[in-house]
Amino acid sequence: MKSTEKSMGRIDWSLTIFPLVAIVLLAALLLLFPENSGKVIESLRSFLVNDIGFIYIVFGLGVLIISLFIACSRWGKIRLGNLEKPRYSNFSWGTMIFTSTMAADILYWALIEWAYYFNETPFAMENMTLAQKQDWSSRYPLFHWGPIPWAFYILPAAAYGYMMFVKKSHRQRMSEACRPILGKRVDGALGKAIDIFAVVGLLAATATTFSLATPLLSQAVCSITGWNPSHFLTIAILVLIAAVFTLAVIFGIKGISKVANICVFLFFALLAVFLFGGPARYIIETGVSAIGGVANNFLEMSTWMDPLRLSGDGVSGFPQNWTIFYWAYWISWAVATPFFIGKISEGRTIRQTILGAYISGVSATFTAFIVFGNYGLYQQVTGKVDAAGMIASGASPAETILQIFDTLPLREVAIVLLILAMIAFYASTFDALTMVIASYSVKDIKENEEPSRKLRVFWSIVFIVLPIALLFNDSTLTMLQTLSICAALPIMIVIGMVIASFIKNLRNHDKVSVTSDSEPAETAPPEKSE
Repeated sequence: MKSTEKSMGRIDWSLTIFPLVAIVLLAALLLLFPENSGKVIESLRSFLVNDIGFIYIVFGLGVLIISLFIACSRWGKIRLGNLEKPRYSNFSWGTMIFTSTMAADILYWALIEWAYYFNETPFAMENMTLAQKQDWSSRYPLFHWGPIPWAFYILPAAAYGYMMFVKKSHRQRMSEACRPILGKRVDGALGKAIDIFAVVGLLAATATTFSLATPLLSQAVCSITGWNPSHFLTIAILVLIAAVFTLAVIFGIKGISKVANICVFLFFALLAVFLFGGPARYIIETGVSAIGGVANNFLEMSTWMDPLRLSGDGVSGFPQNWTIFYWAYWISWAVATPFFIGKISEGRTIRQTILGAYISGVSATFTAFIVFGNYGLYQQVTGKVDAAGMIASGASPAETILQIFDTLPLREVAIVLLILAMIAFYASTFDALTMVIASYSVKDIKENEEPSRKLRVFWSIVFIVLPIALLFNDSTLTMLQTLSICAALPIMIVIGMVIASFIKNLRNHDKVSVTSDSEPAETAPPEKSE
């Protein structure tokens, strides 16, 4: 009884209750007033994307540059913690970074994103040839899942790792990472506001993930079982996923690691079906060409804003509809994901954490988009499946994706692997997020301590509240994108403060090192004379 009271007393109820109330109210508004809420969301999108969208673009490129600078500087040698070697092997660490940060988004977008771009006109290029459409629709998915979005995870991860294992902070929150800049104000209303915004923003971002990818999972189940698709089936799948990742998170980091290994096995099994059951040469050659195209055009793609909106409808252009959405989407997820990366990076140097995370994260995402995306692209350019045409005419992404699966020689096997892999990705990602957000809710947590199981179960349930409302709201892609963009704006400001605080910490680390190195020799105990 006393242990339960002590555990309850450690919970920060404001950070637990306020985000829940905010999400429940938002879900209620979306359900009760779908038209009015849609208009408000559209107005917000117009302002954030068309009027101040350049902020997201500049911020993204800046975070990437700063992360590489810190990794290659003298600060890169600083070790996160006192372990002689990293707590986790390179393989386990890399798999957890990939599977615990992507959710089922990686499968959903890898299979269909290219189709959205096939009929687009990036850089306002009109009358594009088939070869040009192929090139740009294979390049932009790699760009949108490449180094810049990963920087939103990786640089804060290094900052949080430094905060946890070098500064020995007992608070695992974004506000605490801002302490070098904000000082004692993080202990007051300002710090509380930062953390509440962060949690609400993360819940909005995860809702977007569930609302986009879960219908594909539902359609896949129906195609195997013969059931009729419905919102209630999708909700049942959401509840099943929540049960799976709740069960995994109960076992802590060890459970997350095991789920990550299962996830990687299913991921590579599905890759093998697509690669060896499809046009392997085309997939590989298009992928290599796409990597070269992104490298050659990286700076232009990173800064293109289409001021005349020639690539769109005159109001929003291609970068407004896609690049800004993706940067905002990744920023929203950067509330919790970097904490998990930082937590599992104990024993690594800052350089190893930054560069290693780039290598494992970018290489895995590139592999997914090259194999899954280029298989679908091949069906498009050879006239077997007009996926781009289906998307343009209003067909659902899930329906379009399953049309592509129909061309596989092992269709049923591939769909079963897709279902299992999506559930595994959901579980691996959300058990990590649940662990982090539960830590947010604890006032004081030790270095290697994990939050209580009851608190983790509570957040597991909260994660599926808003997605259910969005499913009944029949939310469009535009509405879901706007939710992420809105959530990202305050979080982007906070991440900027986290990065500035990290740099200040590193500079102070230099001063401490210089002071300790310059201590006079006579401070050491005198040697005994013979």
